[in-house]
Amino acid sequence: MVIIDLMAATMGVAMGFLAFLVIGGLTGVFALVFYPGKRQSKLRAKKFLMAVLVGGVSALASSYIGQFTGVFQSGQMLEWLSAIAASCLAGCLYAVYAATQN
Repeated sequence: MVIIDLMAATMGVAMGFLAFLVIGGLTGVFALVFYPGKRQSKLRAKKFLMAVLVGGVSALASSYIGQFTGVFQSGQMLEWLSAIAASCLAGCLYAVYAATQN
């Protein structure tokens, strides 16, 4: 019984990590693609990968900080909203930075 509970807890953590990576990656790439302004005709793969990384790390960081400070617990809707908001903000900031580095 303990092994099943441990496996369920481990799968929950792994799925949460993957979900935040996907959410953060998508919002980072969307911010990079839809950012208005002058840019090159083709975006490089390095910028896309950095946008995914920045978005994913910011989503994970907002989840960890919110749980550490006691604002929410794992799996609550506020955790998801903070992850989405943090990754959107970080993605937009990275898009501004990437647009100025031409």
